[in-house]
Amino acid sequence: MNEYHDKMHKGTVTVQNQVGLHARPATFFIRRASEFQDEVWIERNGRRVNAKSLLGILSLGIVGGTKFTIISEDPAAVDALVELVESGFQERK
Repeated sequence: MNEYHDKMHKGTVTVQNQVGLHARPATFFIRRASEFQDEVWIERNGRRVNAKSLLGILSLGIVGGTKFTIISEDPAAVDALVELVESGFQERK
């Protein structure tokens, strides 16, 4: 059994803002993810990208109402990023 996978924490969220994870909220997401030393990943439809990569995030085409999973060994990173997504990326409507 791979010990690395045993330590992974996951959080599944649905994007609350209408436009989704476009450049501005993706930048907020990357800044927050970069505060953590451990690797952080986003997974959608079987594709996994580095949560600290703008091109990776944008390549997933995450729009409003999209569900995706945040994965990291650090549960605090997962919790912080789930909270950010659930807040609508701090965007005003």
